[in-house]
Parts: sequence; structure tokens; C-alpha cells
Amino acid sequence: MRSRRSAHSVRKDPKEVKSRIPHPPHRHASPSAPWPWVDIDDEVDHEQLECPHPPIPELCDHTSCASEGKNGCWTGYPQSRFPNWTHRQVVKSRIYAALTEYAKKVPCTLYRVDVDKDGFFTNPGPLVAKPGGEREAWDQLIGEERPKDTRVRAIFIDKMSGPVLQMLGAKYNIEPFFWSSSLSWIPSRFQEEIQAGIGDHITITVTFLRSMSSLCDAVQPNAAFNKSTTASSTGMTTPNTLLGTQKIDPHSPLTLHSNRRFLILDLLSVHLIRNINGSTIISFHPSHDLPTTTADFLHERIRFAGQSVYWQSIFQKSPDPTFVLLTFVWHAIYAWDEALEDLYEHICSLETRVIDTSDMHLTQELHIIRAHHLHYASLLDDFGKHITFIRDTHNPALDHLSAEEQHSSKKIMERERANLLTESMRLKSELHMQERRLKNVMDLVFASVNIADSKLMREMTEAAVRDSAAMKQIAYLTMFFLPASFVAGIFGMNVVEINPSSSGTLPHYFAVAFPLTVVTAWIIIAFQSKYIFKEKTTFVKRLWWPAYLLIEMRKEMAQKKGVRQPRTGIELVSMRG
Repeated sequence: MRSRRSAHSVRKDPKEVKSRIPHPPHRHASPSAPWPWVDIDDEVDHEQLECPHPPIPELCDHTSCASEGKNGCWTGYPQSRFPNWTHRQVVKSRIYAALTEYAKKVPCTLYRVDVDKDGFFTNPGPLVAKPGGEREAWDQLIGEERPKDTRVRAIFIDKMSGPVLQMLGAKYNIEPFFWSSSLSWIPSRFQEEIQAGIGDHITITVTFLRSMSSLCDAVQPNAAFNKSTTASSTGMTTPNTLLGTQKIDPHSPLTLHSNRRFLILDLLSVHLIRNINGSTIISFHPSHDLPTTTADFLHERIRFAGQSVYWQSIFQKSPDPTFVLLTFVWHAIYAWDEALEDLYEHICSLETRVIDTSDMHLTQELHIIRAHHLHYASLLDDFGKHITFIRDTHNPALDHLSAEEQHSSKKIMERERANLLTESMRLKSELHMQERRLKNVMDLVFASVNIADSKLMREMTEAAVRDSAAMKQIAYLTMFFLPASFVAGIFGMNVVEINPSSSGTLPHYFAVAFPLTVVTAWIIIAFQSKYIFKEKTTFVKRLWWPAYLLIEMRKEMAQKKGVRQPRTGIELVSMRG
């Protein structure tokens, strides 16, 4: 039975396509799904099913496991902490590829930012995990003490390697769903590891829109663009329309030729560990050859947010580490706003060009933009749900504060989350307005084409009227000579009544002309009998059209007689009554 199910399994393990953003399987987005990365047709691991050990292993202190020459508990992650994640599930979730198929000669760098109780952002320096130096990196990760009064440490992973993924997962007991959602670009939001009065873990993985000006970085890695498109567009000498050079793939970059911009999808993937003894933020950055936000760029931006007087006062008033997470969300808000500005400018340029020209090829570009636009609307709607999730997720690490401090922190959090929701609603309104403008442009294109077609039809009608007048003149001229031609034809007949020396007579003429006329009319009616016979009737059958008409007439007469039957005596009595 097992082999049969396995043989008929439809879904296969995904192959990593590093040049394209994968389509997200939303059913594998959070731990609330009881079968991580196990689809309906997949076979259950019976060895794990019959395992006598408890499904939740005890936490490791990360000291005894590294003694006696052992590398540490991180080498068995994720199965060491989450035994329900079998090898097949790890492979299917792309975690196995991240553990084994990374650039083994490139060091992995962890950029870090510390936020203290006074709201100051400091840079403790990067942690570099060199190839072959996993033991040193692990010792530094578990042994390094944070500076005193540090509330939050943000870690930005650059060029993530397999060992670093395992180290961070084992050190901070990270749910594998965070890695799988990040690697597969699955929008997810969930809270786990909730401990009253101590803290919790929350994960935010969201796709957002970003505008870029570099053509080579935005287009070449994506499979939705063919070679001719890339080659012709590198110098920005491409015509003002796409002319069908792009496929309608919402996951691919959208080219805006009017302002030399490209709209691409980016990923914000953050895992926040809120704890009374010090919180940690882990920011994942894709290692694909895609133009996404890099770790060093976001590290610099978050540090620069600490220079804001407004935000520094917030960090001083509230110990909630979620405020640092909000600065990550603001990065996506900025990107959304800039991208929609560029898209609006491009739509306005299309409106101007539609007024000046009635090129039907514009509809191809408009349909491509609209397909992307619909996808952007769904992404922005999901983005608002992530903000709502942050607003509604209570932080257990704040339970030890006094009621006044909790109230003050809650008020500030509600205000900032309301600001984010307001920005999200504004972006949705702008996107909706662009959708209506885009529909207006498409209607304008079709109206222009219809006007051009109507003008052409009018010219053709005028030409037909002129030709009809000329033909009418020819007909009048022919009718003028028709009586004379008819008389000349009669007197030209070679019959005895007109030419006594001939041998033919008028009865001979009628004896030949009348049957020939009847046969000609018979054949013409047979050819034109599509209104008499049904479709696909043979020509031989059509030759018998008089008999067919007689038969049909008899059938109709018989039907009329059947309808007009005499009334019975009962009917007559009822009518009299």
C-alpha cells in the first residue's frame, strides 16, 4: 500500500530555480498547519510516526553539547529541535538546499545593531563565519555577552550559509517555518513560544514592491525576460512600449520605459524574539541572484533610524522591542510609496501617448501592467494584514511592568501602528486610483481605435456611394440602348417570318428557348436552395426540389387538418354553458 501511494504521488520535491521568485504555497506558511510541507498525496514517514520519543526535545544549554570535541547541537538542526521535520520535509521546504547548496568559499557575515535602554543605536561590529571556521563562529555566537543595558540586538544575515542557518536556529530555537517561508517567499505571520511574563517569538514574512533604476540588476536574473528583450533594453533604446516583449508574469520585474524604472518584488523577513532578558531580531536576506534589499543596506538604514529624534524618544519611553520591528516595516512603506509614484508617472505618460496616437500595440503593454497591478493590490492587502497582526499581538515580556508603564507603552504602540495602517490605507487608495486611471487609458485606446475604424468605414462608404453613382449612370446608358438592341436582336433572327430565305421558324425558336430557360432556372434554384433544404444536403437531392416542396406542402396541410378536428359533444355543451 505504501509503495502504491508513493508511486502515484503527484507532487514532487521542488527544484530550486535561483533566477526566479517561487510561487508561494500558502498552506505551509505557519506552525498552525499540523503537517509541515506534507501535501495530500505525500507519504507519511512511518518511522517518525512510530517513534517512541516525545515530539518536543528538551532545550540545550549549548555548553555540554560542545564539550569533548563535539561541534555542538546546531549540527542536527532542524531535526534536533523539531523531530517532526523529517528529511523529506526539510528537502521539500528548501531548507536542505540552503544547508548544502550555499557558496562554500564565501564567508557569511552577520551585521549587528544594538539598541540600549536610552534609545541609542550602536554597532558592535559584524560576526563573520568563515568557511571552515564554524566552531569559532559557534563559540562566539553562544559565548559573547551583550553590552550592559542592551534591550534589542538586530542581526542581518548576509550571504547565509548552511552552518549559520543551523547555528541561529539552534541558538534561538527558531521554528523552521521561518526559514521555509523566507526561502520560498511565503507571506506569513505567526506567534509561537509564548511564555507568560517572559516573552515570545513572532515572525513577519511579507513581499513588497520596490522601484529600481538599474536595468542589468533588475532584468537579467529573471526568467520572464528573453534574451532579445534584455539585449535590446540594456541601452534603454527600446521603443516606448513593451510590444509584447514581456510575459504576463506578476513575479517578474515590470519595465517602465517612460521613466527608465523597474518595479521588482522584494522580501522583508524578520524573526523577533521578545524576552525580558534581552530581545533579538533576525533579518533574513535572500541569497538568490535577485535585486533584493541587502543585509548591509538594511543594517545601515536601521542604524540611521536611531538618529531620528522622534524614534529615539519612543525607544527611551518604552522598552518594547516591537518598536524596532516597526522601523523594518517603515522600510517597506517607503519602497511601496516610491514604486507607486513611478508607476503613476508611467500611467500618465501612457495616457498622453494614447491621445496622440491610436497604436493598438499599446493594449499589450496595458494588459501586462494591469496583470501586475492586480498582483500588487493583493500584496498590499496582505501587507496591511501584517500590520494588523503586529498591532493585535500582545508582548508577554511587558507583563512585569507596572500598570502605568504598560498603559503608556500601549498608547505609543497604538499610535505608531495607527500611523502604519494609515499609510497602508493611503497606498491602497492610491493603487485603487491607479487602477481606475489604467482602466480609463484602456478605454481610451479602444475608443481611439473605434474612432479610427469608424473614419475608415465612412471613407469606404463614401467610395462605395461614388462607385454606385457611376454604376447607375452605366445602367441608365444601357437601358437607353436596350430597346434598340432588343429590336435589332428580333430582326436579326434567322426565321422564315423575318427572313423568307431561311428554314427556321418561330415555333422552332420557342421549342428550344423555353426548355433551356426552364432547365437553367431549375439548376439555379437547386444551387440556391439553402433556405429550402437543411445543411449538408447533397446536390443530387437538391435537384428534386419541386418534389420536396410538394411533400412539405402536404405535410403542412395534414398538420393543419389535425389541428382543426371537430369538437366533441361535451366540449359543445361546455361552450354553451
